[in-house]
Amino acid sequence: MSLVELIAQADERGLAASGLACLDRCVPLLGGDDLVLRPLWASLADGSDWSAGLEKARGSLGTGEATGEGIGKVIGEGIGENADEAEVLARRMLAAAPASQEAAGIRLWADACSVASLQIHRLLDPAEDRAPSVDSRREGGTEGMSPLVAAELRRQVTVLELLAGHGAAGLRRALDISTEGRRVLRAVVSRRARGLG
Repeated sequence: MSLVELIAQADERGLAASGLACLDRCVPLLGGDDLVLRPLWASLADGSDWSAGLEKARGSLGTGEATGEGIGKVIGEGIGENADEAEVLARRMLAAAPASQEAAGIRLWADACSVASLQIHRLLDPAEDRAPSVDSRREGGTEGMSPLVAAELRRQVTVLELLAGHGAAGLRRALDISTEGRRVLRAVVSRRARGLG
Protein backbone atom coordinates (compact mmCIF):
# COMPACT_ATOMS: atom_id res chain seq x y z
CA MET A 1 0.00 0.00 0.00
CA SER A 2 1.03 3.59 -0.52
CA LEU A 3 1.80 5.86 2.41
CA VAL A 4 -1.48 7.72 1.83
CA GLU A 5 -3.41 4.43 2.03
CA LEU A 6 -1.59 3.36 5.19
CA ILE A 7 -2.43 6.64 6.91
CA ALA A 8 -6.07 6.35 5.80
CA GLN A 9 -6.34 2.89 7.39
CA ALA A 10 -4.35 3.52 10.57
CA ASP A 11 -5.97 3.54 14.00
CA GLU A 12 -5.46 6.28 16.57
CA ARG A 13 -2.32 4.76 18.09
CA GLY A 14 -0.81 4.18 14.66
CA LEU A 15 -1.56 7.75 13.61
CA ALA A 16 -0.13 9.20 16.82
CA ALA A 17 3.02 7.07 16.47
CA SER A 18 3.39 8.07 12.82
CA GLY A 19 3.16 11.79 13.54
CA LEU A 20 5.35 11.55 16.63
CA ALA A 21 8.00 9.57 14.75
CA CYS A 22 8.12 12.21 12.00
CA LEU A 23 8.51 14.95 14.61
CA ASP A 24 11.09 12.96 16.57
CA ARG A 25 13.30 12.52 13.49
CA CYS A 26 13.26 16.30 12.97
CA VAL A 27 14.27 17.25 16.54
CA PRO A 28 17.85 18.12 15.41
CA LEU A 29 16.37 21.09 13.54
CA LEU A 30 14.94 22.41 16.81
CA GLY A 31 18.10 22.16 18.88
CA GLY A 32 16.61 19.51 21.13
CA ASP A 33 18.27 16.56 22.78
CA ASP A 34 17.45 13.02 21.73
CA LEU A 35 15.21 12.29 24.72
CA VAL A 36 12.96 15.35 24.63
CA LEU A 37 10.00 13.48 23.12
CA ARG A 38 10.51 10.23 25.05
CA PRO A 39 7.61 10.98 27.49
CA LEU A 40 5.23 11.11 24.52
CA TRP A 41 6.41 7.69 23.36
CA ALA A 42 5.83 6.39 26.89
CA SER A 43 2.27 7.78 26.82
CA LEU A 44 1.60 5.94 23.56
CA ALA A 45 2.91 2.72 25.06
CA ASP A 46 0.69 2.80 28.15
CA GLY A 47 -2.30 4.58 26.59
CA SER A 48 -2.09 7.56 28.95
CA ASP A 49 -2.78 11.20 28.17
CA TRP A 50 0.18 12.86 26.47
CA SER A 51 -0.86 16.51 26.92
CA ALA A 52 1.48 17.18 29.85
CA GLY A 53 4.44 15.64 28.01
CA LEU A 54 3.55 17.64 24.91
CA GLU A 55 3.50 20.92 26.80
CA LYS A 56 6.83 20.10 28.42
CA ALA A 57 8.34 19.35 25.00
CA ARG A 58 7.02 22.64 23.66
CA GLY A 59 8.54 24.42 26.60
CA SER A 60 11.91 22.80 25.92
CA LEU A 61 11.91 23.24 22.16
CA GLY A 62 9.77 26.33 21.64
CA THR A 63 7.04 26.54 19.01
CA GLY A 64 7.69 29.89 17.37
CA GLU A 65 8.67 30.58 13.79
CA ALA A 66 12.23 29.87 12.73
CA THR A 67 14.70 32.37 14.13
CA GLY A 68 17.88 30.36 13.73
CA GLU A 69 17.94 29.74 17.47
CA GLY A 70 16.87 26.09 17.17
CA ILE A 71 18.91 24.81 14.28
CA GLY A 72 21.58 27.39 15.10
CA LYS A 73 22.36 25.49 18.30
CA VAL A 74 23.27 22.50 16.16
CA ILE A 75 24.98 24.02 13.15
CA GLY A 76 25.87 27.59 14.04
CA GLU A 77 25.72 30.52 11.65
CA GLY A 78 25.02 30.48 7.94
CA ILE A 79 22.20 27.97 8.02
CA GLY A 80 20.84 28.87 4.59
CA GLU A 81 17.32 29.29 3.26
CA ASN A 82 16.53 25.58 2.94
CA ALA A 83 17.52 24.93 6.54
CA ASP A 84 15.43 27.91 7.66
CA GLU A 85 12.41 26.53 5.84
CA ALA A 86 13.05 23.07 7.25
CA GLU A 87 13.10 24.47 10.78
CA VAL A 88 9.81 26.30 10.18
CA LEU A 89 8.19 23.04 9.08
CA ALA A 90 9.52 21.18 12.13
CA ARG A 91 8.25 23.90 14.48
CA ARG A 92 4.84 23.77 12.86
CA MET A 93 4.69 20.01 13.43
CA LEU A 94 5.32 20.54 17.13
CA ALA A 95 2.93 23.49 17.41
CA ALA A 96 0.11 21.62 15.66
CA ALA A 97 0.31 18.43 17.74
CA PRO A 98 -3.13 17.85 19.28
CA ALA A 99 -3.44 17.53 23.05
CA SER A 100 -5.81 14.60 22.54
CA GLN A 101 -5.14 11.49 20.47
CA GLU A 102 -8.74 11.29 19.25
CA ALA A 103 -9.17 10.21 15.66
CA ALA A 104 -10.11 13.38 13.75
CA GLY A 105 -7.38 15.64 15.11
CA ILE A 106 -4.65 13.01 15.23
CA ARG A 107 -5.35 11.89 11.63
CA LEU A 108 -4.98 15.44 10.31
CA TRP A 109 -1.79 15.91 12.32
CA ALA A 110 -0.24 12.60 11.23
CA ASP A 111 -0.95 13.40 7.59
CA ALA A 112 0.51 16.91 7.92
CA CYS A 113 3.60 15.54 9.71
CA SER A 114 4.13 13.02 6.93
CA VAL A 115 4.14 15.76 4.30
CA ALA A 116 6.28 18.12 6.40
CA SER A 117 8.92 15.51 7.25
CA LEU A 118 9.27 14.41 3.62
CA GLN A 119 9.56 18.05 2.58
CA ILE A 120 12.22 18.66 5.25
CA HIS A 121 14.28 15.76 3.94
CA ARG A 122 13.80 17.00 0.39
CA LEU A 123 15.02 20.48 1.36
CA LEU A 124 18.11 19.15 3.11
CA ASP A 125 19.06 16.47 0.58
CA PRO A 126 22.10 17.49 -1.49
CA ALA A 127 20.69 15.33 -4.31
CA GLU A 128 17.72 16.57 -6.29
CA ASP A 129 14.38 14.83 -5.93
CA ARG A 130 12.84 14.94 -9.39
CA ALA A 131 9.19 14.76 -8.34
CA PRO A 132 7.26 18.06 -8.54
CA SER A 133 6.17 17.58 -4.90
CA VAL A 134 6.26 15.03 -2.10
CA ASP A 135 2.61 14.15 -2.78
CA SER A 136 3.57 11.80 -5.61
CA ARG A 137 6.01 10.03 -3.27
CA ARG A 138 3.28 9.51 -0.69
CA GLU A 139 1.05 8.05 -3.39
CA GLY A 140 3.67 5.48 -4.43
CA GLY A 141 5.76 7.20 -7.11
CA THR A 142 9.44 6.37 -6.64
CA GLU A 143 11.10 7.31 -9.93
CA GLY A 144 13.97 9.77 -9.53
CA MET A 145 13.64 9.83 -5.74
CA SER A 146 16.56 11.38 -3.85
CA PRO A 147 18.27 9.25 -1.14
CA LEU A 148 17.11 11.20 1.92
CA VAL A 149 13.52 11.34 0.71
CA ALA A 150 13.55 7.63 -0.15
CA ALA A 151 14.85 6.72 3.31
CA GLU A 152 12.29 8.92 5.06
CA LEU A 153 9.48 7.45 2.98
CA ARG A 154 10.59 3.93 3.95
CA ARG A 155 10.67 4.89 7.63
CA GLN A 156 7.16 6.35 7.51
CA VAL A 157 5.76 3.27 5.77
CA THR A 158 7.54 0.90 8.17
CA VAL A 159 6.25 2.70 11.28
CA LEU A 160 2.66 2.50 10.04
CA GLU A 161 3.04 -1.16 9.06
CA LEU A 162 4.52 -2.00 12.47
CA LEU A 163 1.65 -0.39 14.34
CA ALA A 164 -0.95 -1.93 12.03
CA GLY A 165 0.56 -5.38 12.46
CA HIS A 166 1.62 -5.36 16.10
CA GLY A 167 -0.26 -2.54 17.87
CA ALA A 168 1.43 -1.28 21.03
CA ALA A 169 4.07 -4.03 20.69
CA GLY A 170 5.31 -2.31 17.52
CA LEU A 171 6.15 0.91 19.34
CA ARG A 172 9.64 -0.17 20.44
CA ARG A 173 10.70 -0.88 16.85
CA ALA A 174 9.00 2.34 15.68
CA LEU A 175 11.06 4.27 18.23
CA ASP A 176 14.24 2.54 17.04
CA ILE A 177 13.44 3.55 13.45
CA SER A 178 12.83 7.12 14.56
CA THR A 179 16.12 7.19 16.47
CA GLU A 180 17.99 5.97 13.40
CA GLY A 181 16.36 8.63 11.24
CA ARG A 182 17.16 11.36 13.77
CA ARG A 183 20.84 10.39 13.68
CA VAL A 184 20.81 10.57 9.89
CA LEU A 185 19.23 14.03 9.89
CA ARG A 186 21.61 15.26 12.59
CA ALA A 187 24.54 14.13 10.43
CA VAL A 188 23.08 15.89 7.39
CA VAL A 189 22.64 19.10 9.37
CA SER A 190 26.25 18.89 10.62
CA ARG A 191 27.55 18.32 7.10
CA ARG A 192 25.69 21.38 5.85
CA ALA A 193 27.22 23.41 8.65
CA ARG A 194 30.68 22.38 7.54
CA GLY A 195 29.87 23.16 3.92
CA LEU A 196 30.16 19.52 2.88
CA GLY A 197 26.60 18.86 1.82
